[in-house]
Amino acid sequence: MKIGILGTGDVGKALGNAFIALGHEVKMGSRDAHNEKAVAWASTSGINASTGTFADAAKFGDVVVLALLWAGAENALKLAGPENFAGKVVIDAINPLVFAPEGLTLAIGHTDSAGEAVQRWLPAARVVKAFNTVGYAHMFKPDFPGGPPDMFICGNDAAAKHTVTAILKDFGWPTIDIGGIEGARLLEPMCALWVGYAMRAGNGNHAFKLLRK
Repeated sequence: MKIGILGTGDVGKALGNAFIALGHEVKMGSRDAHNEKAVAWASTSGINASTGTFADAAKFGDVVVLALLWAGAENALKLAGPENFAGKVVIDAINPLVFAPEGLTLAIGHTDSAGEAVQRWLPAARVVKAFNTVGYAHMFKPDFPGGPPDMFICGNDAAAKHTVTAILKDFGWPTIDIGGIEGARLLEPMCALWVGYAMRAGNGNHAFKLLRK
């Protein structure tokens, strides 16, 4: 597949490298087509890696991944052009975290979520929340003594979730589908839990698993 990635941070680079390792083509988009971090990533990631603007990446991708900071997400999607996402599977890895003096909190929650906002901003896209409950270092082929952790997803489109589940299987993840995109109200606080524990533990070597009986 062709994968568009919006965002040039650690999450975007980790997911871009993973898709390339699986044989996909990846275009990393940013506000500037010549973004230094994106160009540096592409220069070391082989012939299937390229860069462009947000709009370039959105147009390019059969699947588009959002690896953006919450504060700039709405503007980035406006720059990308909502029409360029129409009909496409959009993997939303955004977490609306706020690191305030009094501690870690969420910028939005309880009755709304970043996932729901993304679906509103991209009404013709098929948004699936995924990759937001684990650190970037473990997003591809997670290796933990207790077996593979689970990736929790949500979204309104069953076929889109099927596509994302297949991607996650290739990435080494069992998938737990928790329902519609409003489930992001639960998954985004899970990121806050993950980050809070990482800060206490001093590392990010943990992930979540649903145990069944």
